[in-house]
Formats: sequence, C-alpha cells, structure tokens
Amino acid sequence: MSNFRSKTESKNRNLRTEHFAFMSDIKTVEIRPLSEPPDAVVSVPGSKSDTNRAMLIAALADGPTQLTGALFSDDTRYMSAALQSLGFDVDARSDAGTIGVNGLNGRIPAGSADLFVGNAGTAMRFLTALTALGSGTYRIDGVERMRERPIQPLLDGLSQLGVKAASERNNGCPPVQISSGGVPGGSVKMAGDQSSQYFSALMLIAPCTSSGITIDVEGELVSRLFIDMTAAVMHRFGAEVSHESYRRIHVPGGQIYKPMEYAVEPDASAASYFFAAAAVTGGRVRVEGLGTNSAQGDLKFVDVLETMGCKVVREAWATEVTGPEQLTGIDVDMSPISDTALTLAAIAPFADSPVTMRGLAHTRAQETDRISAPSSELRRLGICVDEFLDRMTIYPGTPIEGVVETYDDHRMAMGFALIGLRVPGIFIANPDCTAKTFPDYFARLSHLRK
Repeated sequence: MSNFRSKTESKNRNLRTEHFAFMSDIKTVEIRPLSEPPDAVVSVPGSKSDTNRAMLIAALADGPTQLTGALFSDDTRYMSAALQSLGFDVDARSDAGTIGVNGLNGRIPAGSADLFVGNAGTAMRFLTALTALGSGTYRIDGVERMRERPIQPLLDGLSQLGVKAASERNNGCPPVQISSGGVPGGSVKMAGDQSSQYFSALMLIAPCTSSGITIDVEGELVSRLFIDMTAAVMHRFGAEVSHESYRRIHVPGGQIYKPMEYAVEPDASAASYFFAAAAVTGGRVRVEGLGTNSAQGDLKFVDVLETMGCKVVREAWATEVTGPEQLTGIDVDMSPISDTALTLAAIAPFADSPVTMRGLAHTRAQETDRISAPSSELRRLGICVDEFLDRMTIYPGTPIEGVVETYDDHRMAMGFALIGLRVPGIFIANPDCTAKTFPDYFARLSHLRK
C-alpha cells in the first residue's frame, strides 16, 4: 500500500487511472455519491450481540429453544459450530433466519474440544466461560489478530472461581486452555475499565452454578449498556440478575434457563451506519423493529446524532433519523457505545467544527486498533486528525478520493463507506470483511438510492 499512498499524496485528486491499476491487485468496492438525500425505510440483520447471547443461553436452557430473526454471519457461525463441537444439537437455517438449540440444563456434553472462533471476540470470551462449566479440557483459538486480543482478565476471573484457565503462550491472549470440573460459583474481582464481554461471560454461566457468582467491580464500570443488555437477555430466559450501582453484580446460582421461542432484535450497531447516512446527507432513514423497547445500548448513537443537529423520532419499535443541512461538531464520551465510534469518525469531517471522541482506549485491542486505523485512513483522505491514547479529534474538511484500507475490520469497511455517499472516488478495500456481522451490507447500502 505504501507505493499507492505516495502516489495519492503527490497526485492528490488526479488518480482515476492509478485507482484501476491498483485495484487489479486487490478487491475493492466503489461507493458512489447519492444524487439526492435518501428517504428510506431500511431493514438490518439481527443483532450479533443478541444472537450470540441467546445461542449460548439456549445451550444452557432446559430443553429446545428456537431463535427467530437470528443473524447469520461469520461471528454467529463460529458460535454455532463451537456449540456443535461441544456436543449440542444445533439446527441453523439461514434461509428461514432461525437457529434451534437443544439445551441440556447447564451440562456440557463433550469432555474435550478444540474450538476455532476466527476473529469473533464475543464467541472467544463467551465460550471460554461456557467451557468452564464442563468436565474436561478445552482449547479455544482464532486467527492471528485474535491471538493479539487480550483475555487475561477473564482467565483471572475464572481462576478465582477455581478453574484452571490459562493463556497457552503466557501472554494474556488466545489460544486459551480451560481445564475444569465445573464451576460451583463464588466471588470475583474485576477492573471496570475493560471489555464488558468479560463481565457478560461470567454472568451468562452464573445461573448454572450452585452458589452463583458475585463480581466486585474495581473502579468505574465503563460498559454498562452491554451489561444491561446481557441482563435483559438473561431475564427473558427466566434468570435473575442484580447489581448495586454497578459496583457489585450478583447472579444467584441454581437457576434454570427456560427454553422458549426467542425473537432476535435488529442490530443497533448495523443500524448506526444507516442513521449516519441520513445524518451526513441530510436525508431520512427509518429502521423498523428497533425502538425504545430495545435492550441494545448502541441505539443511543442516535442521541449523538441528535446533539449534532439531527432530528430523531423514537417509537416503541422503530427509530427514524433526519439529517440537518449542516452537522455540528461535538465532544463526546463514546465508551458506552464504542462500536459506533468508527461510524462517527467517518461522518465527523462533514461537521462545522471538530469532533472529539473520548473513552476509546479499550478499542485499540479490538478487530484492529480503532483509534490508529481511522486516524490513518482519514489522513490519507486529506483530513486532519489528532490522535491520543484514549481519544481522537477529527477536524472539518472535504475528503479527497482514495482507497480506504480496512485492516480486516468490518466496522472500518462499513463506517468509511459513508464518506463515499458524499465524495466521489471512494473505494473500500477488502469489502468482504463485512461478512463478520453484515454479509450483504453494500447491497443494502445501495438501496438508499432512489
């Protein structure tokens, strides 16, 4: 990419020929600007977070559960395949959007398994906790990027519960090995300024322990919205969860998850791209099935857009965003909804003043470094960015044409495609990486055209 970058810097906008020469070596998709603002009702896939939580709980429930409206993507397929490797009966039908799981009331059938989860962080963390309920030895691994993503806090938490949980390379990252004879329950101390998935993983298995699990949070719990979501899904399956101002989380043991027909919500993170499309073009986008009754914290992204000048209509089961003539700059803590930070980064250059996003230190260890990557790509497109350890400030400007590197990060690809709705000559490299959570994203984005 370095040769292409130097050409971009030297020839600025005059790159049409070079684009096509470069694209002969890599796969890209061109995002063409909209000829007029969209006025659309958009459907988005089922929630990844909801699907994976519900699948895991279904495996622990006492009988068969049917998920409807489930997401079928790389992440959920890894979870489904792992459950099957652990001995669960899983019937996934992508054409119908259903996943059936026959739960065994907290019992893990397989006494050993070697599981592979790609770059699915949710699956890695949740399965690490799930296998601790088993009786045997289990190994969980992923792609090279997954082997760089931290998991030590969860391993430490399981160790406090008497489980032998270790990083195979002793570096606090996968592959992990779990040797267990079950989890009776107990107390865990865990720092609050890290991934909510560590907390959710322990919460999800806690009802199946005999004495329950209490998590004492050290410091402030920064990802409260995802903790609330986990608790909401557990509650739908009949489990109780309580907390003391998020300083202590308690899940009683001896509970039984009830099998049920479970309707998965549309994905709020996926919807953020379409809400942002309305914001950056001055159009209107409505998403059905996702409203004030939603348990997903990422829907609060529309609050950010509202502060930037958008009109937001909130209904029980729908949300609608209309963009203004000009977005205004904002200084915002994105830690509660950090999965939408790349969405905001993509539209930030079109605001009338700088956009500062704070609370992002933990995103450096996600699918890619989600502070460094967007900063690099915005600079490549001619936008001025200040990058710090835990935040970034993006200054107003008109992006130039170019190829956006996505670092095999689905959210980079989906977020930065929004720039192309306003700017000609924007190409997204490796667009297939969106298969992680939103396989037909670019097709649905094209539906914004009238």
